[in-house]
Amino acid sequence: MFVMKYYDAAGRSAYLAGFHAAQALISENSGRSVKTHKGVSVELHRLIKDDPSFDLGLRAFLGGTYSLKAIADYETGPDSEVSPELASDAISEGKRFVARIIEMRSAT
Repeated sequence: MFVMKYYDAAGRSAYLAGFHAAQALISENSGRSVKTHKGVSVELHRLIKDDPSFDLGLRAFLGGTYSLKAIADYETGPDSEVSPELASDAISEGKRFVARIIEMRSAT
């Protein structure tokens, strides 16, 4: 999507990759299914609160990229597009975020 210059879709997909990875981690650790952005954020922060490998960038990933999803899904007008820079950053941080979730899962 990024290569094809669909930056809105790329930003949204980066968020969704992290969101679904966090949902899976939460489900495996608690046996609960959390479906909302707020619920996933709260539960994830509970799980990682004492984990120093979750740096500030990773801790802020879901909140930061949720705004890209909102832009892609709901915004209209001249300022309602995800820039190539934001999409690229979301993809990079998303890869780091998902990799860290996978590492946490492997450690259990």
